[in-house]
Amino acid sequence: MQQIKLIALDLDDTLLTSNGTISPKTVVALKTALAAGIKVVPCSGRPLAGVSPHMNVLGIEGDNQYAITFNGSVVSTASGRIIQQLTLSNAIYRRIDAFAAKRHVACDVLDANSNIYTSNRDIHPLTVKQAWENNAGIFVRTPDELPDEFSIVKAVIVGDKDDLDASETAARAEFGDAAYVVRNSDTFLEIMNPGAGKGNALKLLAADINIAPAEIAVFGDERNDISMFDFAGTAVAMGNGSDLAKAHATMVTTSNDEDGIAVALAKLGII
Repeated sequence: MQQIKLIALDLDDTLLTSNGTISPKTVVALKTALAAGIKVVPCSGRPLAGVSPHMNVLGIEGDNQYAITFNGSVVSTASGRIIQQLTLSNAIYRRIDAFAAKRHVACDVLDANSNIYTSNRDIHPLTVKQAWENNAGIFVRTPDELPDEFSIVKAVIVGDKDDLDASETAARAEFGDAAYVVRNSDTFLEIMNPGAGKGNALKLLAADINIAPAEIAVFGDERNDISMFDFAGTAVAMGNGSDLAKAHATMVTTSNDEDGIAVALAKLGII
């Protein structure tokens, strides 16, 4: 196997255990990789504000380390210097808000500053959980209560699996090529700029720092990780991951609660 120069990691249910922390063995493994000069890049649906505390645990910092956030809408250095930021226009934001209202599903949107906005007066518990994880505020506003130039980085539709199964199909039909629609999990459906996606973001970053796909190992568990699985030379699905993610992987490791990242890095001879 070609020498790995970059490790890209999904956060929730991949890097993080079920209790929302990084296991001690995984911390040691990734710090070993960093000490060997390997880039360790979080690739998350969260904004940087929700990723930074975990980067701090690993010692990922400065303008020579990187993060992919908002499901690939934003690529930045660890210190926050923006390399790419893709947004959706106010017109698309209004269409998303109307779409969610028509389907009677909860929806929130995030701006470039990680703030969460929702027009739902009864805020969904998953929206509250999202704000807590991302250290973000929640603003209850309708589109008409925001400036005409207000744009968003992504929209998130939350709810139970059956509602989101139907909404996912409808969203793809509604927005077509105007947006990138991806399922994060059974309870999260995200809508972003059509150029977004973890795979596209990783491709851009790799080209920027002159690393080839064969020199990249990626870890993930869900459908929003598949685009980076298909780009990288080594794609590792977590044991707790979805069957669809595993079908696109080159290797399946143990679960996020069983030190899956550390186990795979050792098996692959990366550390």
